Amino acid sequence: DVRIGSWTTTASGTLPGGATYSLRKPNYSFLNVTPTNFSARITPQLVGLGLLEAVPESQIAGLADPNDANGDGISGRMQTVKDPETGVTRMGRFGWKAGTARVKHQVAEALNSDMGVTTNVFKTQDCGSSQQGCAGTSTELGDSELDKMTRYVALLGVPARRDHSDATAMQGETVFTNAGCAKCHAPTLTTSQYAAMTELRGQTLRPYTDLLLHDMGAGLADNLPEGQASGAEWRTAPLWGIGLTSGVSGGEAYLHDGRARNVTEAILWHGGEGEASKQAFVNLSASDRNALLKFINSL
Repeated sequence: DVRIGSWTTTASGTLPGGATYSLRKPNYSFLNVTPTNFSARITPQLVGLGLLEAVPESQIAGLADPNDANGDGISGRMQTVKDPETGVTRMGRFGWKAGTARVKHQVAEALNSDMGVTTNVFKTQDCGSSQQGCAGTSTELGDSELDKMTRYVALLGVPARRDHSDATAMQGETVFTNAGCAKCHAPTLTTSQYAAMTELRGQTLRPYTDLLLHDMGAGLADNLPEGQASGAEWRTAPLWGIGLTSGVSGGEAYLHDGRARNVTEAILWHGGEGEASKQAFVNLSASDRNALLKFINSL
């Protein structure tokens, strides 16, 4: 049993124009045993996953700059994962640290680790060393049902952007680019003509992600590496649909553990490779900051 025991305020201040902010992080309390390594996760949005899977790996590789060859302080790199069905090494693209390569595997992993349901992808239960009664293999959910769930999740549509001709939102898009946000939140990707699902082929996307791992600094780091990703590395979260979060979810909670209560807080938590863009945001005039937020909330 684990719960948020308390919150620690880590920073507070006033932005140009008088807007105040306060950043907080959760402190967890465990019943019985406190694990050495752990990391809390909120549920990521599910829209557009099939489109992101249909983007060729070569396109993402073209955005990667693991050694920061261009000297801009951004060194995104690809996560690599082992395909659980074929054993082939592939590019990870789903999850907070891009730990899975395909929607099917993300669904099968959620069934297994979150619900204890086995499939042909993961036939053994996700058990700890001291758990009883969960040895052996099984296939509790058949291939047909798994394929239906995968297709459903893969084809959840992305909501249309709002305010795309609004002067303030358009100003905000310029501010977004000038602050360096688009270096990780890449505005445009294109899907392959050969994607498995016909509906996903040959489309130009505006997801605002490069699907790469970036070091976001000590403030957001956990102590649970995943695959090639260190505790401080996180996959760039897509921004499409973010402006509808409150209406869809009944509130706002951003970043991997939901600590940010609004978009401003989410930006102010950026460190590491995001530090320069965060500082640019902090120094914006009130009008530019409001334009930036209007743009993000139009996505």
